[in-house]
Amino acid sequence: MHPDVSRQMAVLSRRLVDFVAPAELESRLDRALTEGRPLRVKYGADPSAPDLHLGHVVGLNKLREFQDLGHTVVFIIGDFTGMIGDPSGRSQTRKPLTADQVRQNAASYQEQVFKVLRADRIEVRFNSEWLSPVSFADVIRLAARVTVAQMLARDDFSKRHAANLPISLVEFLYPLVQAYDSVMVQADVELGGTDQLFNLLLGRELQKSFGQDPQIVMTLPLLEGLDGVQKMSKSLGNYVGVAEPPRDIFGKVMSVSDELMWRYFPLVLCTPEEEVGALRRGLAEGRLSPRKVKDDLAKAVVARFHGAEAGQAASEEFARVFSKGQLPDDMPEVAISGEEREAGIKLFALLSKAGLVSTTSEARRLIQQGAVHVGEEKIADPNAVVRPAPGTVIRAGKRGFARVR
Repeated sequence: MHPDVSRQMAVLSRRLVDFVAPAELESRLDRALTEGRPLRVKYGADPSAPDLHLGHVVGLNKLREFQDLGHTVVFIIGDFTGMIGDPSGRSQTRKPLTADQVRQNAASYQEQVFKVLRADRIEVRFNSEWLSPVSFADVIRLAARVTVAQMLARDDFSKRHAANLPISLVEFLYPLVQAYDSVMVQADVELGGTDQLFNLLLGRELQKSFGQDPQIVMTLPLLEGLDGVQKMSKSLGNYVGVAEPPRDIFGKVMSVSDELMWRYFPLVLCTPEEEVGALRRGLAEGRLSPRKVKDDLAKAVVARFHGAEAGQAASEEFARVFSKGQLPDDMPEVAISGEEREAGIKLFALLSKAGLVSTTSEARRLIQQGAVHVGEEKIADPNAVVRPAPGTVIRAGKRGFARVR
């Protein structure tokens, strides 16, 4: 056994939920280290949204550990599968994307993924490379390798089947196609969230049927979003995007509950257990306050993606704005024409024009919660029409500010 295997196993087995075939990984590491052939570690991402968030970082952190140990990440962008749709634990099918949406989102993914991963130990692949040329005869032959009983073993499929909810054949094909990706890139290991366990295990079975060594499967925890209940998701609006401005990242992290923040230390920052334990003891003994611990967490998250100086600046601005009731130094400006000012502009339109909301439903929610101010006036009427003068500050929620010009 190569002397470095134990060290690598200790690093790679941290923070996992499911670890299928650890003995196989140990053997594969020994062979890789002895022969000088890095392991191929597969990670698939369907570009359903253009932005990566902290939930994605949980998996990217593990990939980075593999890279730092000398192995190769095979990062598969599911440009083909993204146009199919996958429930992934949902009760309804995820809407498929258009080819243009996939291309735009994939370009954004590639730019952001290198905020965590090393560019020198990665192989970026698009699964349309091998899936687009597949004929219908090939699909039938591939489908013959899997039974309906195997597919219904997937938890969300079995629940929908029992509830007489529809399951399309396309949805059965999705995990099969994802498993075929493992065959095509000859993956040694595949990572994913706990909601992907079935798909990852199917990859093992399909590799066996093609005469390949089956991939080792690792799943990682799903990070709860800002609501502390649902997994982090852009569609749910409970996310922290890695490309967001520093003050937005800082403010969002500060908004998580005191209990949830302990999940962010190991999963987002990879903080060692003993350090997290020391922080908890400091809190219990009164040497640290929850506000201080969370401030340090938020600074570290900002620093991870924007640098330490940006983290410190975000912390200072947060204290000035929210603790002392002052306005941020740097506010975006929104131009209001003379005609709009004279006739009035709908509050929905103003918030959207100022970039303070991304959807009408988000604007309505903030207004009804009493979280929208135009100048000193709080407006709770979703149908309000306003006439803001130049210099008026518009505030939406705790972190959204803009100035009229």
